[in-house]
Amino acid sequence: MATKIRLKRQGKKFYAFYRVVVVDSRKKRDGKVIEEIGTYDPSTDPSTFKINEELAKKWLQNGAQPTEQVAKIFKVAGIEK
Repeated sequence: MATKIRLKRQGKKFYAFYRVVVVDSRKKRDGKVIEEIGTYDPSTDPSTFKINEELAKKWLQNGAQPTEQVAKIFKVAGIEK
């Protein structure tokens, strides 16, 4: 099973809030997830995020591929493969 680490959209229109989740790559953007590893809120200034580093590193070691936006969040948080 190919897994991805990507954003799951939450919140109202114009007030987006995202959860950083691990999901099967064939599922929908807001479909069923395997595990939630953090949050990302772009509506604050500056944008805020909370990532569980242990879970993120575990999934990266197991072969999960982060999307482009999640990779940028990981870089700011200091999480690398």
